[in-house]
Amino acid sequence: MNNLRWIGSGLLLALLAACGKPETAPAPALPVFVVHPDGSDGMAVAAYPGEVRAREEAALSFRVGGKLLRREVDVGQRVSKGQLLAVLDVADYELQARAAQAQYAAAEADLVRARDEHKRYAALAEQQLVSRSALDAQTAALKAAQGQADAARANLDVSRNQAGYAQLRAPEAGMIASREAEAGQVVAAGQTIYALAADGAREVAIALPESTIRDFSVGQAVQVELWNQPGKHLPGSIREIAAAADPQTRTYAARVSLAPEALSEVELGQSARVFVSHGKDGVLNVPLAAVQPGKSDQQASVWVVNPANGTLQGRAVTLGTYGPEQVPVLQGLKGDEWVVAAGGHLLREGQQVTAVDRNNRPVLTSAPAVKKGE
Repeated sequence: MNNLRWIGSGLLLALLAACGKPETAPAPALPVFVVHPDGSDGMAVAAYPGEVRAREEAALSFRVGGKLLRREVDVGQRVSKGQLLAVLDVADYELQARAAQAQYAAAEADLVRARDEHKRYAALAEQQLVSRSALDAQTAALKAAQGQADAARANLDVSRNQAGYAQLRAPEAGMIASREAEAGQVVAAGQTIYALAADGAREVAIALPESTIRDFSVGQAVQVELWNQPGKHLPGSIREIAAAADPQTRTYAARVSLAPEALSEVELGQSARVFVSHGKDGVLNVPLAAVQPGKSDQQASVWVVNPANGTLQGRAVTLGTYGPEQVPVLQGLKGDEWVVAAGGHLLREGQQVTAVDRNNRPVLTSAPAVKKGE
């Protein structure tokens, strides 16, 4: 009898405790950022930073060395073809030219004397007053004098040219892009004084990653966006790709030519982004942050949101070659599915979520709230 009373008292206390337990408040579904796999034309679009440059860039230098007497132009100044840019001190070259002039005059005098001697010996030889060998000696002396005069004339021309080389002139019309020397500095022959960006075509210099270099080709169409004109795309195409990668950065230097109608929009030195489509036709792409570890080291997976109930499902996928921002999905996804693009390492299978886009707007019907512990 006492046992029955004790059991009845325990049941009554359990019922009272259950009635007094507060109800667990429902927890809101966790918001997650989702995207559709990028499948526009089956290609991935990547952006590469670059700089606007002239197609023809020349390093200007003197053909002779000397002291830089003065500069005539500054960086950023436009110049015309043949315009004087810089001048060397020509005092030494003028002296060399005078010396060469004197040597040439002496050689010409010797040539005149040798010519007259040859004429006299030729007349005497006809009268048989001198031997044939004496005439041959005068003929050889005349040829030697002629050679000395020719050499002195060439030396004079070189000296005069060197004096002319002391003036640096623009080979083409364009803009001075940089300056490498100052007045008073002693420069060597071939040392860069200015860098000239010639008028005409403009290009964007970019670096292409080694991992996807086979996806690019000369003549491939691209879009160029200037940093000071966001959202405005200028047409262009890849003009050249370096044959070898840079040994330090392991990237391939490339030049993008701008269409003629876009030349008025750009200035030298501007920063730009080049948008290039690459990849394989019919392949979807997802952001790198969407990829999660699979069941084994050789597998990968992504989180896919079930549109019916707003829960997560881990999906094993087959990936292609990783790009700088995206990776192609060869198998396992459809283009209309919503894939979690970030924070996947904090999620779990079957978790209730609210799928939102990059503007924090829901893309699916709101999922019902769930209780904690479910």
